[in-house]
Amino acid sequence: MKKIWNEFKAFAFKGNVIDLAVGMIVGSSFTAIVNSLVNSVVMPLFSLITQKNNYEEMKWTIGATEIPYGVFLQAVVNFLSIALCLFFIVKVINKLNDLKKDDEKEEQPKEPPRLCPFCKSEIHKEATRCPHCTSELKE
Repeated sequence: MKKIWNEFKAFAFKGNVIDLAVGMIVGSSFTAIVNSLVNSVVMPLFSLITQKNNYEEMKWTIGATEIPYGVFLQAVVNFLSIALCLFFIVKVINKLNDLKKDDEKEEQPKEPPRLCPFCKSEIHKEATRCPHCTSELKE
């Protein structure tokens, strides 16, 4: 029993599992915010265009069957809003990562290239023979 408990602790408290849990919580909170935006702002504006106050009442009737396209329309608007927000968030994160990489590149001084003393061609720093003139190189 103790072995299983230790295995469970090792699994549950790994960084990946905790990161995933935090991501799920933030994602569900973000979804609630976007749903609120769509329900409180976007869909009322949409109802001005359609002249219907309640999009849930928007439906087609074919015989005895009702097709509630208003609910589907809200789900599509929610999805597009979430996708658009995530697109911009990922774009900002990628831009910040690029800036960080550029800063790291600037901080690391580049070594001057090693030149062959005979033909003055650029050679690898660990080369023992020049690939251009085949001269033996001394350390």
